[in-house]
Amino acid sequence: MADRLTGGDSSLLRRINAAVTLRALRDGQAVTLTQLVGDTGLSRPTVEGVIEGLMESGLVAEVDQAQESGRQRGRPARWFRFRAEAGHILGVEIGVHVVRVVLADLTGRQIGTFARLVDETLDAEERLGAARAAVAEVLRKAGVSRDNLWAVGVGTPGIVDRDGSVRLGTAMPGWTGLDLGARLRRSFRCPVLIENDANLAAIAEHWQGAAVGMGDVVFVLAGLSPGAGSLINGRLHRGFGGAAGEIGALHLLGQEATPERLLSTGAKPLDPLDEAAVARVLALARAGDAVAQVAMDRFLQRLVHDVAALVLAIDPQLVVIGGWAAGLDDVLSPLREQLALYCLRAPEVALSTLGEDVVALGALRVALDQVEEQLFAVDQPTSRS
Repeated sequence: MADRLTGGDSSLLRRINAAVTLRALRDGQAVTLTQLVGDTGLSRPTVEGVIEGLMESGLVAEVDQAQESGRQRGRPARWFRFRAEAGHILGVEIGVHVVRVVLADLTGRQIGTFARLVDETLDAEERLGAARAAVAEVLRKAGVSRDNLWAVGVGTPGIVDRDGSVRLGTAMPGWTGLDLGARLRRSFRCPVLIENDANLAAIAEHWQGAAVGMGDVVFVLAGLSPGAGSLINGRLHRGFGGAAGEIGALHLLGQEATPERLLSTGAKPLDPLDEAAVARVLALARAGDAVAQVAMDRFLQRLVHDVAALVLAIDPQLVVIGGWAAGLDDVLSPLREQLALYCLRAPEVALSTLGEDVVALGALRVALDQVEEQLFAVDQPTSRS
């Protein structure tokens, strides 16, 4: 037990004890001092000292004894809880057609959402302005100060470097070469983490969606600009330069036509950014239109090839289909059948369960990871600097 260690840096021991105690409190349930002693394995004097320090930092509050102890005889127990409201985090999606924001407390519990449709032709400045306005709106509605934010996660299409710059982003005007991380960090006094949208979708499904409890997962964000995110042993696989999963480029190998050509019901391909046209083709196919059904079959065959390439390389336990294809209940059977033909071991296939919020939720999870790293770090003070 940490409080029995001798010698060394006493401040390090205090931080270790604080991290152990915070973990025991973090589930949100009020607990007694005696319970904390049992849960942490620390001595009672040590826990008492740690609790006092955490209360001073604003991370822990003492709960009204009358509410919790009832008619308990003898000396009333002291009850404590983690103050999830001590800080907040944001998950932000900056997409081609939408800006979406999710606000949560320090446990990841959502307390506010906001989404705004944006025009696909917006330049970078206009799109960033829309994102900032969406953030301001969700904070205003929740009554949360911007200074109370501890971390912000942001998802965007394209190849994203580790520093948050967009190395390649052809889906949105002015996005390639944009130092998105630097631009957004000017608006916040907390860490801002930028990641590819499909990667964040994979993280979200693993956190609270179809892939909970699974280690090796591929998430396919189907659409006119398809992408994929992969988890290996429960950890995001970005590749050396952040370009892992960019299956939208497979047609460059010369084996496949582009999605906008495959989904076209006429002589001309669809506009590469016109997801509304995809919805119209989908509606026609469901209504029995023969030409639209042929177009959908062509696209599904392309989707099978894209997914098979990832499955053969990674051998995932599960493939999750998201994007507009997540609304196609009848996409699973042909996908499973075709993957069984192409792959040495066919994975499970499921539709996304998180809907349109999947990217923003993944961004929220990344922000929460940042907060947890700060809360439970032993090489720095637990409270926010």
